[in-house]
Amino acid sequence: MGFDFKEIFTAGMILFAVIDIIGSIPIIVDLRKKVGHIQSEKASVVAAILMIVFLFVGEEILNLIGIDVNSFAVAGSFILFFLAIEMILGVQLYKDEAPETAAIVPLAFPLVAGAGTMTSILSLRAEYHTINIIIAILINIIIVYLVLKSSGKIERVLGKQGINVIRKIFGVVLLAIAVKLFAANIQNLFN
Repeated sequence: MGFDFKEIFTAGMILFAVIDIIGSIPIIVDLRKKVGHIQSEKASVVAAILMIVFLFVGEEILNLIGIDVNSFAVAGSFILFFLAIEMILGVQLYKDEAPETAAIVPLAFPLVAGAGTMTSILSLRAEYHTINIIIAILINIIIVYLVLKSSGKIERVLGKQGINVIRKIFGVVLLAIAVKLFAANIQNLFN
């Protein structure tokens, strides 16, 4: 079966850093102010479905276009690297238009289950058992749901500076993960 707490914890932390739901609290709060009610349940369920489906069919899609998982993992390490740089330095490399509604778009996709998350899921698949990744996804979705439901309270407790500190800490963790992912998969490309 391959059930392993260490893999679940590591995969969960990687996804937590990439999804960066804590760092997204300012975005969530802003969305709530612009559009009113946020559908936390719907956004969480759709994000979970997107991630789990991509876990199973993502590799087949890659094979269809002639890309192996190791190549995708190396490319994913670059995306994780740039996401980490955004988090650490507080710069925005990727710009997205302001949403009109806060239903499935932009919460489930691309905020939670965006390009970085999908890349990470396939990268994780190159290293970990599928069951452990699914459990890590579900744990993260529960966290996402709780944060979406209580984003206002979290913002008041942590304050803007507290959120920024947490974002930078997870940026450094994500940067280390990107380096490890690159090193582990680049060797397989040349063997």
